[in-house]
Parts: sequence; structure tokens; C-alpha cells
Amino acid sequence: MPLKIELKPDERLIIGNAAIRNGPRRASFVIETNTKFLRETDIITASEADTPCKQLYFALTVMYLADDPTLAENSFVEQANALMEAAPSMRPYIAAIYDQIQAGDLYRALKRGKDLLAYEEKLRSLLDTAGEPATAP
Repeated sequence: MPLKIELKPDERLIIGNAAIRNGPRRASFVIETNTKFLRETDIITASEADTPCKQLYFALTVMYLADDPTLAENSFVEQANALMEAAPSMRPYIAAIYDQIQAGDLYRALKRGKDLLAYEEKLRSLLDTAGEPATAP
């Protein structure tokens, strides 16, 4: 089934092994064959993976795009185990990701990874708020 993609101006996209950047205007096109692709909103680069959950998501990205995801999968498992040990509340999120990996649906695993990133951001926000000094009335 063909997939229609619409890109915003200057938006990036990865299709297979090719990185593409749209020009200054909105554009649309159709992918007619089954291939791996990621929109800019789903991409985290190695340099952007500056938190444990972002590093886990980056490993998922590599797994999804790689022809042989074995090394990335081993890295994912090691990171996931360490993360669940350090923060047990993340276990349901990581389990949901792993279920998708086991089902062979790495694209959906990435989507579950976004849920983990949102949860990590929520925790970081709570910690930031808790660390703020109280203001006097």
C-alpha cells in the first residue's frame, strides 16, 4: 500500500540509507514500495542522545535502520536493563518497546520509545520543579 508523505519546509527524512532534506516549500510524495523511513520528528542523532532514555531511543533508531540490527539490539538490551534497574518506574514503557521488538515491528517499537521519552521528560520536569527554592510571600 503506497504511503503519502508531506514534508514541511526544510524538514529532514531518512528513506532507507538516504538522508533527504526538503527545500524551502512544503512538498508531498508517495512511497510506493515497502522501505524503512523516519521523519525528522522521529530522529535522534548520537550527539542529541544526552539522556539515558534518548540513548535507548537512539539504539532503537539504529536497530530500525540497520540491515543487521544484532549489535544495536544487544546495546538496547544492556541499556534497557540498566535503566530498569536505576528507574523501575520505566519498566512498563521498556516492556512495551520490547514487546514490539519481539513482534518484529521496529517502527512501532520506536513509537513506544517516544512514550518513554515523554515519561523521562515528565520525570525531569518534576525533579526540576522539586529542586526550585520556595519563594517568600
